[in-house]
Amino acid sequence: MRNWNHAKKPNLRGLVKSAVAAGILAGSLVLSGHASAEKVLRVNMHSDLKIVDPIWTTAYMSRNYGYMVYDTLFAINTKGEVQPQMVDTYEVSDDGLTYDFTLRAGLKFHDDQPVTSEDVIASIKRWGAKDAMGQKMMTFVADMKATGDSSFQFTLNEPTGLILQALGKPSSNVPFIMPARIAATPPGEQITEYVGSGPYVFLQDEWKPGDKAEFAKFEGYVPRDEPGDGLAGGKHVHVDKVVWKVIRDQQTKMNALSKGEIDVIESPAHDLLPLMEQDENIQLVDLNPFGNQYTFRYNQLHPPFDDPKVRQALLYAFDQEEFLLAAIGDEKYYKLCKAMFICDTPLDTTAGFDDKLEGNLKKAKELIEESSYDGTPLILMHPTDLAILEPLPPVAKDIMEKIGLKVDMQAMDWQTLVGRRNKQEAPADGGWNAFITSWNSVDNASPLTTPFLNAACGQALFGWPCDDEIQSLRDDFSREPDSAKQLEIAQKIQERSADAPTHIHLGQWYQPTAMGKNISGAPVSPVVAFWGYKIDDE
Repeated sequence: MRNWNHAKKPNLRGLVKSAVAAGILAGSLVLSGHASAEKVLRVNMHSDLKIVDPIWTTAYMSRNYGYMVYDTLFAINTKGEVQPQMVDTYEVSDDGLTYDFTLRAGLKFHDDQPVTSEDVIASIKRWGAKDAMGQKMMTFVADMKATGDSSFQFTLNEPTGLILQALGKPSSNVPFIMPARIAATPPGEQITEYVGSGPYVFLQDEWKPGDKAEFAKFEGYVPRDEPGDGLAGGKHVHVDKVVWKVIRDQQTKMNALSKGEIDVIESPAHDLLPLMEQDENIQLVDLNPFGNQYTFRYNQLHPPFDDPKVRQALLYAFDQEEFLLAAIGDEKYYKLCKAMFICDTPLDTTAGFDDKLEGNLKKAKELIEESSYDGTPLILMHPTDLAILEPLPPVAKDIMEKIGLKVDMQAMDWQTLVGRRNKQEAPADGGWNAFITSWNSVDNASPLTTPFLNAACGQALFGWPCDDEIQSLRDDFSREPDSAKQLEIAQKIQERSADAPTHIHLGQWYQPTAMGKNISGAPVSPVVAFWGYKIDDE
C-alpha cells in the first residue's frame, strides 16, 4: 500500500519516454471500501454527471462515465505501453501503410448485439472528427474499411507512429466504441441512446442529476485473460453496482466517509487532508501520481482575446504561485512549472516562458495599453461547486483588473459551464471570454494530446484558436520519430505559443483520493476507473 504521506513525487522522465508522442501513461495499485449487504461501491465524484456523451465533451465526468459504459480498442498499461483491449490481434505491413485488426471473440453491447467492425469504424470516425489527436491521426488515414464482421483495416497515405497511440489514448476525448447507429450522431450533437459494451450498464432510469448516477455490473462483459494492468488487461468487476452520489459540502462528505456512509471521495478538499490523515477510518491513496495542470482558456472568437497582445499580457501578469496557493495551499501538493508539456518529462522545457508567469504587472499593463482593448467587460466563468477550481477565477479577476481589464465574473455550477463553453455566440449574447480548468498531466504531456494546443480554427476545442504555424509544428512533431528532434519541435511550439497563446498553464498539482480502509483493487491511473475494486465484508 502506498500512503500519500510517504509517497515521493514521481519522476516521469523514464515512464513517459515510451509514450511521449501520445503523452499517455497509466498504472495499477491495490487499495482498500465499506461492506454492505449488497456489493455496492458508493462514490463521491468530483462533480455531478449531466452530460453522457464522452465524445461531445472533454469533461472528465463524461470521460469517467465513458469508461464505465464503453470499451476501447487499445489501452495503456503501467509502463505506458499500448496494449490490445477489444482488439485480439493486429498486423502492420512492412511499409507501415496498412493496419489489419481483428476483434476479440465474445464482445457484445448491453443490448446483447455483437460488436462488429462496422461499429468500430463508425465510432472512430466520430471521435476522429472531434478529438485533437484523432483529427491528427485521421490526416494520415486514407481509408478505413471492414474486412469481415470482426475485422477491419486502416490504409494510410504515409507512415506514422500515431495509429496505436491514438487508439489507446486514455483521456479526453477517448476513442470509445459505440454501436454504429449511435456513432452516426454528428460529433457536434449529443447522443440520445446510451448503449456500450463496457463492464458496467448505465441505469438511466435511476439517474437523477444533482443527486446520483448508478451503474450495474454487465454480466455479459468478457474481460481479457491477462491480469489488470492500469487501463489495460482484464477489467474484472467484483461489485454488483457503483453509485456516484452527489455531496457538495466538503465537511459533510468527509464525515460520510468516516462513518462508512460512502466508500470513496475522488477529490477531497486539500484543506481537509490533514484531518483525514488522522482519521483511523480513512486512507489517502495516490491514484494519479502524475498529477494535474491548471489551465486558463481564452475565447479567441471575440474581443478582447482575439488580440494576441491581450493574451500575451496575461502570460506576464499571471503568477503560478498565486493560483496554486489559493487552490491548494500546501506545497506538498503543488509544483511551479513553466513547461507547457509538464515538468520531469522528455518534453520538459521553459522555452518562450523564462520571463513569463511571474506576475510582471508593469509589462502586462504596457501590452494592454498597446492593444485594441476598448474597456468592455469580459466574462470570466466561475464554477462554484468544485473545490479544486472555485478559488481560481477570483485570483484571475484581481490580476486582470490590476492591469486594466474589466471583468464580469459570473458564478455557475461546473456542468453549466461545460455546456456554455461550447457556445460561439458573443459574450453579451450568452457566450463567454475565459474560464479556468484542470487537465490530467498526461493529457498535456505532448503537443499532440494537449487539447487546448489544437489551433485548427473551427475544428479546435472551445476557445477556437486559429494558428497555421502551431498546426504545422504539430504536424512536424507527428512525423518525427527521434526524441531529441521531438524536443526541438516542442521548444519551437512553446516559443510560438508564447507569441500567440492558445491557453496559459498555471502550474501542476496533486490530488490524493480518500477511501475507507476496507476497499482494495483500484487501478492507479490518470483516469478514474472502477473495475478491480473489492469490498471487505469483515
